[in-house]
Amino acid sequence: MCDQDHFEDDRQKYESLGLVTRKQFGVMLGAGISMMLPQVANAATVTESEVTITTPDGSADAYFVHPATGTAPGVLIWPDIFGLRPAFKQMGKRLAESGYSVLVVNPFYRTKKAPTAEAGAATNIQQLMPLAQGLNETTHMTDAKAFVAWLDTQASVAKNRKIGTQGYCMGGPIAFRTAAAVPGRVGAVASFHGGGLVTAAENSPHLQASKTKAQFLVAIAANDDSRAPTDKDKLKETFAKAGVTAEIEVYEGSAHGWCPPDSSVYSEPLAEKAWARLLALYGKALA
Repeated sequence: MCDQDHFEDDRQKYESLGLVTRKQFGVMLGAGISMMLPQVANAATVTESEVTITTPDGSADAYFVHPATGTAPGVLIWPDIFGLRPAFKQMGKRLAESGYSVLVVNPFYRTKKAPTAEAGAATNIQQLMPLAQGLNETTHMTDAKAFVAWLDTQASVAKNRKIGTQGYCMGGPIAFRTAAAVPGRVGAVASFHGGGLVTAAENSPHLQASKTKAQFLVAIAANDDSRAPTDKDKLKETFAKAGVTAEIEVYEGSAHGWCPPDSSVYSEPLAEKAWARLLALYGKALA
């Protein structure tokens, strides 16, 4: 009975915050997944809404959250393969409470509106591969331009300050390409456990990103580094040659996917370290 009481108390708390439904909470609890992020000190009051954005390929559903008053630098968030979901809305809201106008997009809008992963990060990843395979360099670039342009139509977005973009897992390469797609507007790029940042192709995301003037934060999972140990060196070498400021670090002890709070490998200490480095990047590059 005690366990059920705690379940109900926690469910009501999360649902009241708009972070999760009863069904989603039950799935996450069954998978042993955390959901709450540490609160922001001196958090700004924010306004949040579900929005629809017109792109060259259709109508994209997204979540937009920003300080309730004044203007703030825009930030574009690209989720991992599990897509736009309560965990990423929570991450976006936390960033908005820190003083940013944040757009979290559904990268799979061409195929399906969010939620695109029925059980969030507990979804079998093989079920989602067709969605990911439907995206490519062209969709990355066209979407980036459309989403940044939409941000610039919003009254809450500061037009005299650069925009930031951040991506998780498959969102890492898209964040890199966002900087390449809108080089004059994007001032900061962050990738967390990003996959496919470095390839042998001429259009490799790291090569495209190195031609921009943005500042970069690349947080690499330890097990990703063990599988591709030279990627960090190629990133460092490429950015150094291009004169691009970049912080590139392997987060020792981390597993791929450690940042989103609904991940089965979520590590609060390491996620908070990544969060602190993200705020430091935005504090410098978007000032």
